[in-house]
Amino acid sequence: MKLNPLNATLVAAGVLAMGTAGAFSLKPWFQDKAEAAPSTPPAVVAAATPSATGATAATTAAAAMAPVAPIPAQAVVPNYRAIFAQAGPAVVGVTVSGTHKLSADEQQMQGGLPPGFENDPFFKFFRGLPGMQAPRGRGGIPEQPFRGQGSGFIISADGLILTNAHVVREAKDVTVKLSDRREFTAKVLGSDPTTDVAVLRINAKDLPTVRLGNPKQLEVGDPVMAIGSPFGFEQTATQGIVSAKGRSLPGDSVVPFIQTDAAVNPGNSGGPLFDGSGTVVGINAQIYSQSGGYQGLSFAIPIDVALKVKDQIVATGKAQHGRLGVTVQDVNQSLAESFGMKRPDGALVASVSRNSAAAKAGLKPGDVITEVNGEPVVRSGSLSSLIGMASPGDKVKLKVWRDRGQIDVDATLGGAEDAQQQAANDDQADRAGQLGLALRPLSRDERRQVETEGSLLVENVTGAAARAGIERGDVLIAINGKPVTSVDQIKSVMSGKPKSVALLVERDGERIFVPVNLG
Repeated sequence: MKLNPLNATLVAAGVLAMGTAGAFSLKPWFQDKAEAAPSTPPAVVAAATPSATGATAATTAAAAMAPVAPIPAQAVVPNYRAIFAQAGPAVVGVTVSGTHKLSADEQQMQGGLPPGFENDPFFKFFRGLPGMQAPRGRGGIPEQPFRGQGSGFIISADGLILTNAHVVREAKDVTVKLSDRREFTAKVLGSDPTTDVAVLRINAKDLPTVRLGNPKQLEVGDPVMAIGSPFGFEQTATQGIVSAKGRSLPGDSVVPFIQTDAAVNPGNSGGPLFDGSGTVVGINAQIYSQSGGYQGLSFAIPIDVALKVKDQIVATGKAQHGRLGVTVQDVNQSLAESFGMKRPDGALVASVSRNSAAAKAGLKPGDVITEVNGEPVVRSGSLSSLIGMASPGDKVKLKVWRDRGQIDVDATLGGAEDAQQQAANDDQADRAGQLGLALRPLSRDERRQVETEGSLLVENVTGAAARAGIERGDVLIAINGKPVTSVDQIKSVMSGKPKSVALLVERDGERIFVPVNLG
């Protein structure tokens, strides 16, 4: 069996960045009533022959016509010119610079070497020569200077600005450029990688500001407009429609993204997404692309999510998110039928971390969470958003499907500190080890569906295992010839600090041995 991730790449839409190698780096006046079609649709003219009773064509057509709902104001064509004139001055460019510490994989790519060549004897010989090393910072770790550009927007007249966390990540100097070409040095009040939101402040007064809207009122098909600095072209406006709502993206994101087809490219990150009335409903953050540029799908962080994070950052300098302590997956039709569920809705609990909020509440693998505080959980991504946007210590009421019936479960959410402790005590993912495998147990139904004897699914892979060719979706069968059914067995082998291990994995119905050089 192989559970494939997205074939294309989710690219941070924003940072248009250049390092020493020159490569792009990837992650109030307003016319309230739109000058468009009236809310009442035009009359429909129908041609019909007289009926047998002598009714006229007009009365026949009128009787046959069903009532037509009026078109909502946000669904008509917006006055984009007015939106840009009112909001454009509050959209800013964000320029950053700093140094980036290179990881081992990035050091390999700097030399244009394929994975695994860091252990090649010729590479070991040549890497000491000029041109084969990046400058090294403190602790001997190679560093590379970078410059980048994103976007942002002013939400208060005294200089408070929202942008993306990835725009200002690792930045030493941040400069904000207004539409009138004034420039200010900005202070990063705080950033939250979990939601990809950052808050900046500049020393200025009486600044133009955007108007903030309500993304919950958006519907698929509503018009939207983005303003930002794609590829450094400042004050660029693009338009489209809402393509989907509540979109969950890979990486266990807590953000229910707004998906649009408004053109967004590197440099747009952190810029505002406006609805048809000219209010900000989102922060442009990512694109789905196989080329690195816009290909029709872009994603924005709902503004209500960003404002909640902003309030925490302004108050405390950081944002906190609730944690339940479970790994979940979607429920498909086959699973729903096996569980006795009428519909394939909810988040199926695959594993529960020890000492977590979920464990203390009595949740078990195989449970299906269908509601959180009355909010339905249709897909697993919905659970991540509902829990992640709550705060540590919050009490939540869960509806859980278990043993072909529904039960209520109360839980008190943990936080980041709990997660760190869980990772230290019960690391399901062995990320700290040399292998770089993130594993979870296969459910009984998954093992039955793919007819495998394996018990552990590779959910993510980095480091040595990735370089050796292990892929996400592989099923781990054995290590060094010994069958494995738990992460503890792998840890036992790794505790001996071997220089290499042989992994037996099942992929697409076939078993293959993969040697992993640990160096």
